[in-house]
Amino acid sequence: MNWIDLNSQEQLQNIISAEGYSVIFKHSTRCSVSMMAKKRFEHDWDEIPEGTSLYYLDLISHRDISNAIVNAFKVHHESPQLLLIKGGECIYETSHSEISAEDLAEQMV
Repeated sequence: MNWIDLNSQEQLQNIISAEGYSVIFKHSTRCSVSMMAKKRFEHDWDEIPEGTSLYYLDLISHRDISNAIVNAFKVHHESPQLLLIKGGECIYETSHSEISAEDLAEQMV
């Protein structure tokens, strides 16, 4: 699997209107906790069903998109944060040390 760099409002609109599941990982490049959560998630992401769109958001570079995510999905901002989107809604959200590819995959059954 590979990350899709989330860097535009148009991409966010595509996620909202997409069929199936999309995942957004909100990451602060200045935070060691965020870095550890990302590495742990990537280590186990073979647990996630093939074909799932995995979006990576650099919060430092794209704060405007992070704010749009808060508004679009009615979630509280966290960093790091993992969101599972389906049908234009956030159906699962977790943050910090609770981020797990295995737990995410269980939500996608």
